[in-house]
Amino acid sequence: MDLNLDDSPDADLQAVADEVASEYHTQVVPEMDLPELIQPAAEPESRVDLESALTEAERQMEDLLRREAELMDQQRRLAADFNNFRNRAQRDIALAVEQAERKILLEMLPVFDNFERGMSATYQDVESFRSGVELIRKQFLEAMRKVHVEPLPLQVGDPFDALNAEALTTFSDPNLPDGAVAAIYERGFNLKGQLLRAARVVVNRIHDA
Repeated sequence: MDLNLDDSPDADLQAVADEVASEYHTQVVPEMDLPELIQPAAEPESRVDLESALTEAERQMEDLLRREAELMDQQRRLAADFNNFRNRAQRDIALAVEQAERKILLEMLPVFDNFERGMSATYQDVESFRSGVELIRKQFLEAMRKVHVEPLPLQVGDPFDALNAEALTTFSDPNLPDGAVAAIYERGFNLKGQLLRAARVVVNRIHDA
């Protein structure tokens, strides 16, 4: 703006002053877009929430580690208890077997004693010797009954039973039925009602002429 007053002596000084003020205002304070100058600050992520989540995760991890340690300790205790139980069971079984063997032997030893006496005795005749042997046989059967062993009730002439007897061979005897037991080679025995040993027999077979 030209401020030379010599060129315009009659100018309105107020108008000039207003114009100068207007131009100065324009230069010093230019127009601004306030929405562009004032931007809202970005909302930061809450550190409190992160720390809380981290603390909770650490607590859960500690709980898991403690639970794992408890389970491992429980497993070790169970393994130790089972090992002790197994050892006790083995000892009890071995002791029971030993006691059963001792019981059987103690029942059989008197029979052996009578055999010893019979061998050193003198007999007047064969019948006396036979009677002595029969007494020992009865004593032996009684000793076996005490340990729950009994002979099978099988006699010559009974039908052959493959469940309780084994056929060694056949024999032809017209006085016996076909398929009957002709002879008993080894007697069978039951233990507590269950087959301990099958009898071994000869089976009668009648051949057609």
